[in-house]
Amino acid sequence: MGEELAISLNNVSKCFKRYDRPVDRLKEVLIPSKNYADVFWALRDINLEIPKGKSVGIVGRNGSGKSTLLQIIAGTLTPTTGKIQVNGRISALLELGSGFNPEFTGRQNVFFNGRLLGLTQKEIENKFDEIAGFADIGDFIEQPVKTYSSGMFIRLAFAVATSVTPDLLIVDEALSVGDEAFQRKCFARIQSIQDRGGTILFVSHSASSIVELCKYAILMSHGEILLSGAPKLIVSKYQKLIYAPSDQISRLTQEIRDLNQESTADEKKSLTIQEDKNDRQPPSHENFDLYDPNLIPQSTISYISRGATIENCRITTLDGKLVNILHSRHKYIYKYQVIFTDSADLVRFGMLIKTVSGFEIGGTISHPLDRPVSHIEKGAIVEVEFKFNCLLQAGVYFLNAGVLGSLDGREQYLDRHIDIAMFRVQLEDDNLATGIIDFCVEPDISFIKKN
Repeated sequence: MGEELAISLNNVSKCFKRYDRPVDRLKEVLIPSKNYADVFWALRDINLEIPKGKSVGIVGRNGSGKSTLLQIIAGTLTPTTGKIQVNGRISALLELGSGFNPEFTGRQNVFFNGRLLGLTQKEIENKFDEIAGFADIGDFIEQPVKTYSSGMFIRLAFAVATSVTPDLLIVDEALSVGDEAFQRKCFARIQSIQDRGGTILFVSHSASSIVELCKYAILMSHGEILLSGAPKLIVSKYQKLIYAPSDQISRLTQEIRDLNQESTADEKKSLTIQEDKNDRQPPSHENFDLYDPNLIPQSTISYISRGATIENCRITTLDGKLVNILHSRHKYIYKYQVIFTDSADLVRFGMLIKTVSGFEIGGTISHPLDRPVSHIEKGAIVEVEFKFNCLLQAGVYFLNAGVLGSLDGREQYLDRHIDIAMFRVQLEDDNLATGIIDFCVEPDISFIKKN
């Protein structure tokens, strides 16, 4: 396998034997000439090459072979036939509970799993505070893992799995357990692995996560790869498959299989543009325009201040009420203060809104590049306001804040905070919009002919 490849699978298949009674397994050992088992092929002739640095999403119905494929790549299962090669250090977050001893404390499991991942005792000791801080489970780190909630468990497991800066990170639907703030922190950690050139294999039933996090995707069904290509194309086919009537699944599966065999890259690209589908969320009856003190980001990244400091980032209503639970199609103000500890030239201020997975929805800069604030004196305090119409669909979102100025003859950040604030948009019962953005579409129908 070339050094440019992270993973190579050649005709990989996996067969499991299923026995009606436990004694049948013993009989087969004693009488090898007779078969007492039913044979189940979880994977059949998988051929796959993934270059280093790729982020690959894997989708499919339950029982399609996704988890089996990941376990073979991670090395926890061996293929029945075929060859597999992996370059680099693997860190895998598979089914909940794998690799942790429920009788051990969180601390003991950190050291136990760290050694399994190839870290030395000294390396684990040096990383322990970082791991415990990321997991953020408090004193439970000293308690047996069997006393943990599923959310606490996955926090610690993810913190350990990503602490080794892996060349290949494998995540199997684990992030769905955490709350939105923790999910955002996990996505930020995944993105840092991507930025270092790491390879990501990500299994999820969340279509938006696959599209936003991955550059390539695979659709699996009954142990085979039906289709591979751009995430939007794969997700659209996957959604058609899972929502199809039972009597049409076989036909649709064959159509997708034929597309994989016959379509060119350009054809797949055109399909990607045409077949983008969004799901509505269930209705909510919560009040609007409220403030939840628990909506605090855990993924905040702050730049080193270079003569300016951003403080007091918040959202208010137009009449000044502090909020972080917003009402779609209402106007709000995103505010922060900037304290200038040095004088600054050619100053501009900015903001950005992102999804839980880090997808940048949009933002703005306070002044055009050719008309910035020419000069701000040392000691000045500037109140920055961005009035916006909330046209976002229900969900949790994160905010950035930044101030730019001229340093050494070029525009640079004087201060910047990523994920400095978060807010939630509630869903209205009568909201018919789909997707992330509400375009305020006004639908209308008229009968051309009535019977």
